Amino acid sequence: QVQLVESGGGLVQPGGSLRLSCVASGLTFRDYSVAWFHQAPGKEREFVATIRWTGGRTYYADSVKGRFTISRDNNKNTVYLQMGNLRPEDTGTYYCALGRPILSNIRPSSAYNYWGQGTQVAVSS
Repeated sequence: QVQLVESGGGLVQPGGSLRLSCVASGLTFRDYSVAWFHQAPGKEREFVATIRWTGGRTYYADSVKGRFTISRDNNKNTVYLQMGNLRPEDTGTYYCALGRPILSNIRPSSAYNYWGQGTQVAVSS
């Protein structure tokens, strides 16, 4: 049974930082691309970042480039999202997802097969 468990969310002031983690089990983690998605209250789930299973290349949404960094540790079956210079619009639920999308299809949530339950991030003063 595949399981993804996110952690690291919380309340942070604008300009602050958080590091999210997602631990996977029940599959061969290194064989999958991993992505983070963000769902703001009342909005659709949106792509944030992904790290490929081949070569480890990373891709980001324009809204987080230069502020967020995605990384993975295949020995620990874990993906991280280092979030910096946080803004109120970063508030919401963050989900990790695993899949093997082709490069031209990394942004839709439908491209990923396995999902975690999410971790809450609130950016507020």
